[in-house]
Amino acid sequence: MIDVDKWREIFSTLGRHKLRTTLTAFGVFWGIFMLTVLLGAGKGLENGVDAGFPRVSNIVWMWTQGTTQIPFEGLPVGRNIAFRPEDVDAILKNVPTVERVEAQNSVGVWGGSPPYTVHKSKNGAFSVQGGFAGVDQINGMDMVEGRSINEFDVDERRKVAMIGQRVRTQLFMAGETVIGSQITINGISFDVIGVFKSRQSGQEQQEEERIVLPNSTLRRAFNQDWIGSFVMLPKPGVHARITEADVKRYLMQRKKIHPDDKGVFGSFNLQDEFDKIQGLFTGIRWFSWIVAVGTILAGAIGVGNIMLIVVKERVREIGLRKALGATPASIVAMIMQESLFLTAVAGYSGLVLGALLLEGIAKLVESGGGRAGFFGPPELEFSTAIVALVVLIIAGVLAALMPAAKAAAVNPITALQDE
Repeated sequence: MIDVDKWREIFSTLGRHKLRTTLTAFGVFWGIFMLTVLLGAGKGLENGVDAGFPRVSNIVWMWTQGTTQIPFEGLPVGRNIAFRPEDVDAILKNVPTVERVEAQNSVGVWGGSPPYTVHKSKNGAFSVQGGFAGVDQINGMDMVEGRSINEFDVDERRKVAMIGQRVRTQLFMAGETVIGSQITINGISFDVIGVFKSRQSGQEQQEEERIVLPNSTLRRAFNQDWIGSFVMLPKPGVHARITEADVKRYLMQRKKIHPDDKGVFGSFNLQDEFDKIQGLFTGIRWFSWIVAVGTILAGAIGVGNIMLIVVKERVREIGLRKALGATPASIVAMIMQESLFLTAVAGYSGLVLGALLLEGIAKLVESGGGRAGFFGPPELEFSTAIVALVVLIIAGVLAALMPAAKAAAVNPITALQDE
């Protein structure tokens, strides 16, 4: 049951000093507001960076990048090392940490002239990359039209192509049907099956000026009997760094390369970079909590100081209450209720205003394409809001402890004699 008289008394007490109450509440309000905004902005940055990563983060790329520099088992220096199609099955069979290996070739990606591409009266020079089932997931592509390459395209060496958005812009008229149309690359016709946009922030133009063919088709069309690079996924629970080292060690044995000859193979695993980014975001979250909680505690100290002043101002009233039979527990409850009410109203206002600000920024970002540079739509997670409210309650309790204890310790006789 709500005690109307008690709440009327709380409002009367706080209302007698409106400016003091407002300034005190602002400290708690600002702390919760800063916590909400900092964590929401950090989440927005995380969303933006995650949007630029492929959907699969534990990827390993490996390629050859030079000749041997150390003689090994009677073989001379200066040998050119190339990957072959049979290496794919050999890696899967002999490296237990590998779940999947895909071969990838290209034309005009790592140097050389991009092939000449024609559609009707329009033409352009675009780099061509080999693809496989799920290439869009691994290479950070979003399909905006049509479909991606599948296993049948690769196995049957179908003459199909995915094109980037900038390729479509240059080769097709506005409103022209793209899916099912034909493009000609170096005199060979391919059916367009999909249009993609890049998720890689800062590299959209380069990635979207690219055509993706099934890798088996690319190798036949451009007479490539070698493999340009491998794309590999570790088995579940295995870090990409381990798979990277295992595959490199195996290929050095298979190709008869000295273990200390480090310049033959180049490699990159995305999981290391992903872990670094996640570590950065963890640091941002901790920093945000430290700053905001510090501000909230400063606000709580302000509330505590005001409640001490309130207790001092009402010492005669408290003494009279105790003389009339009020228990220390009821006095403590009165002070605690005032403190919690002040911190709750101020803190909840900060939480709501912070959430509304984040929602407005998120709508602006989404209206501009869903990302502003590395910054994505900010958001306030429900768990964060709950934790913020818990921190708020704790702050209110801490703010009331000393004033409540002082009020409970008031001597009725001394208080009634106080001028």
